[in-house]
Amino acid sequence: MRNRSSSFLAITSLTLESVFAQEQNTHVIPLAELHASAIAAGKQRQENLSQLERFFSGESAEKALQSAHLSGDQVRNVVAMLDDQELATLAARAKKANSDFAAGSLTNQELTYIVIALGTAVLILVIVAAR
Repeated sequence: MRNRSSSFLAITSLTLESVFAQEQNTHVIPLAELHASAIAAGKQRQENLSQLERFFSGESAEKALQSAHLSGDQVRNVVAMLDDQELATLAARAKKANSDFAAGSLTNQELTYIVIALGTAVLILVIVAAR
C-alpha cells in the first residue's frame, strides 16, 4: 500500500510539473525580443543624454547656470544618474525650450529661467532619489 501511494504521488508530481512547465513556457518572452528591447531602451537613453548635454553645454545655458551658482559640469554629471523616465521627461522639456527659443517664442531671459529651473530640478531629483 505504501509503495502504491508513493508511486501515485510521484506520477502526480511529474504530471503537475509538466503542466506548470507548459503553462510557464507560453508566457516566456523570446530572447531576441528581449535583446532588441534592451538595445532600443539603451539607444533612447543615449539620445536623451545627448540632448541634455547639448542643452546644458550651450553658452546661454552655461551663463544661466552660473547666475544660479550651479556648475554645468555638475548638472551634466547628475543628469546621467536620472532614471529613464525622468531623463526622457527632462530631455523633452529641454527640446521644447530649444525649439521655442529658436522660433523666437522665448526671450533670452525666459530661456535663462528655464535653464535654471531644469538644472535645479535635476539636482533635486537626485537628492530625493538618494534618500
